[in-house]
Amino acid sequence: MRRIPPLPAVRVFEAAARHENFTLAAAELGMTQAAVSYQIRLIEERLGVPLFLRAKRRVKLSEPGRRLAPLITGAFDMIDDAFAKVRADEGGVLGISSAHSFATNWLGRRLGAFQVAHPDLAVRLHVSDELVDFARDEIDVAIRVGRGQWTGLRTHFLYRLHFTPMCSPDFLARHPGLHDPADLARVPPINADQSWWRMWLEAAGADRVELLRQPQIRLDSQVIEGNSALAGHGVALLTPLMWADELATGRLVRPFPQIALDALSLWLVYPEHKRNAPKVRAFRDWLLAEFALLAAAGPAEAFTPPEA
Repeated sequence: MRRIPPLPAVRVFEAAARHENFTLAAAELGMTQAAVSYQIRLIEERLGVPLFLRAKRRVKLSEPGRRLAPLITGAFDMIDDAFAKVRADEGGVLGISSAHSFATNWLGRRLGAFQVAHPDLAVRLHVSDELVDFARDEIDVAIRVGRGQWTGLRTHFLYRLHFTPMCSPDFLARHPGLHDPADLARVPPINADQSWWRMWLEAAGADRVELLRQPQIRLDSQVIEGNSALAGHGVALLTPLMWADELATGRLVRPFPQIALDALSLWLVYPEHKRNAPKVRAFRDWLLAEFALLAAAGPAEAFTPPEA
């Protein structure tokens, strides 16, 4: 067992020894001179030797105090260095957790721009559809799907999940006459049993349309579904902002203008105690600015938080 005097008293001794002045030590530590004197006496009583010689309103280190002072100051310097190293290591790496689809089709394509703007900050992107445990994993911020109600987390709304049918121009050329939502009954939809298909057909006023019941490709990721659509295998329900490049270059097309909205939304989340961490603030400000630009381009309903 370590026989260390109370650490607050040791801290007071270190400051008083550096200054050889109780008044200056009190000013540095935000204490009264009487409190400094009391803490010094606690250590002296514990050690059984005087650490300061007191005479005519002045103090100076005794011989034991003079031997002890540089050792204590060195110990505090080592502690300060240890905490500084942790702060530097922790502050220099931003851990981000994101679901696979969003990480692959949106975030991963833009993280380079964020890092260029913050060259001193390294980024580690953890891609998983599992919820991250902030208390256990080395993650600072996460992108989550839900209703924005997570205990102990600060949340920022990004967008409501929304989707519309997309296919390749080649597929559209091979299936002419795809002008009305009811025409989808004649073409192979990708993942036709998804609830999203039912929601979109209802939003388009074609909720009674029966999609093809022939054997279909069943996929479990929007990334895979989108790539299947790009390959001309069918019509997939996709989120426009995650396929903006493909739409802009014409590799994917939207046969219908209608979009459907899910009740769930995408959120930026992080622990409440990290809200003022510089690296978290930097990423939050960058991401929210990016989504402010997307919101300005619309559709407005997709960037309006659902009512609680």
